[in-house]
Amino acid sequence: MRILFVYPNTMASTLVPINLSQLSACLKEKGFEVDLFDTTFYKTEEISSEQKRVELLQIKPFDLADRGLEFKKDNIYDDLRKKISQFQPDLMGFTLVEDTWELTKSLLNVVKDFDIPVIAGGVLVTAVPEEIISHHDIDMVCLGEGEETLIELCQKIERGEDYSDIKNIWIKKDGKVVKNTLRRLQDIDALPYIDYEIWGRERLGRPMFGKIYTMIHVEIDRGCPNQCAYCAAPVLSNFFRKEGCGPYYRRKKIPRVMAELEYLAKKYRPDYINFNSETFLAKPTEELKEFAEEYKKRIHLPFWAQTRPETITEEKIKILKEMGVNSMNFGIEHGNEAFRKKMLQRYGSNQQIIDGLALVEKYQIPYTANNIIGFPEETRDLIFDTIELNRQLNPRTINCSMFVPYRGTPLRKYCLEKGYLDEDAKVHNVTDGVRLKMSSISYEELKGLQRTFSLYIRFPKSEWSRIKIAEKFDEEGNRIFEEYKNIYQERYFQK
Repeated sequence: MRILFVYPNTMASTLVPINLSQLSACLKEKGFEVDLFDTTFYKTEEISSEQKRVELLQIKPFDLADRGLEFKKDNIYDDLRKKISQFQPDLMGFTLVEDTWELTKSLLNVVKDFDIPVIAGGVLVTAVPEEIISHHDIDMVCLGEGEETLIELCQKIERGEDYSDIKNIWIKKDGKVVKNTLRRLQDIDALPYIDYEIWGRERLGRPMFGKIYTMIHVEIDRGCPNQCAYCAAPVLSNFFRKEGCGPYYRRKKIPRVMAELEYLAKKYRPDYINFNSETFLAKPTEELKEFAEEYKKRIHLPFWAQTRPETITEEKIKILKEMGVNSMNFGIEHGNEAFRKKMLQRYGSNQQIIDGLALVEKYQIPYTANNIIGFPEETRDLIFDTIELNRQLNPRTINCSMFVPYRGTPLRKYCLEKGYLDEDAKVHNVTDGVRLKMSSISYEELKGLQRTFSLYIRFPKSEWSRIKIAEKFDEEGNRIFEEYKNIYQERYFQK
């Protein structure tokens, strides 16, 4: 029994996904043969979102060739045909997110030439299963988590048994769609250790502040305890609770995490660890302390983690410093408290953000501040509230993403109800965002503010009049932006 995973990825986005790596481990543990077709280094776009972020002064310039990573010169569709012909899978699995749905559909046009069943999974499937199952080249979809579901499916296919009754699966049968019920959410402590063999070690290269690290991603929890209106996490949480599947947010036990960390560190010899957690510091202090003690004794590798400013305490930050944290990400998202609470469903205060990140700075931990602009009904003044809040912080790098109304999220529903978005509007990624039909601010003005966002934060207000000119994508604006970009990179990216 052979399973071929297809990973339709945004071009040159090097973050290796946990989901396929975990599914591969589960299938291999049961004796199945697994292979992968990864689109990451095919030229599917003119410029990658990572390189766009370099231009936007969000990340330090880097060269993936430093680790032997380069774009493939072959045709992506010919290569997919070749992979299918050579591997001859009995089942093909696509993982879907909205950013790459258009790319996925073009790849499915290749797959239809082969008589192989296709299953699709991922957050987009759970958000809009009716739309995905209706695609003529998809035979079945997996809602929710796929570890137990995929094993059961493969076992039944191998034995030649009917597989139309498997929980979590919707499947086309006799001209209809059979919609099976959901199973309980996965006990994540019972999973086999993640399999990165399907990617190859060179694919673990990940840029961090201009350097390419061999980075492994370790799942220490699954889900998120928060309810941000622009995110899929609360949608999934509410969906699973309604269906009686159990709590979406789960943390692995520390002995389980440490055993996997030791295994992965020995096998892949990474330079760096990424703890795959939506909110790393959501765990109790005593649990963090126990984790840190074991990590210091047994791993000794620099690591990266992301969390929210509201989860910061001095004790937790001190623990992280002693543990060996190398960098952190904090979700600021918006600088106006009232707007943040009403539109984003985030309830921490600005002072809480300022005080929390002052502690991070006290312990000399480099961090990135994450921000989003372009929310429905946002104005230029509201965006400058976010800029003003960031000016009171001292991050090493600053991210400014564009709001994307992803399927299933509360803010997408709001945009549709208000007429800001057409139902069939296509999204790309958070670097590009999407055009909303609202009068408060134009897409062009948002893009200008995105590229000057870090300049407004770093430079004195006496220079803001010139920076405003750099918002324009005309000859003068581009010239002034290039001038400031060179100064910015020399001043903030040479350390």
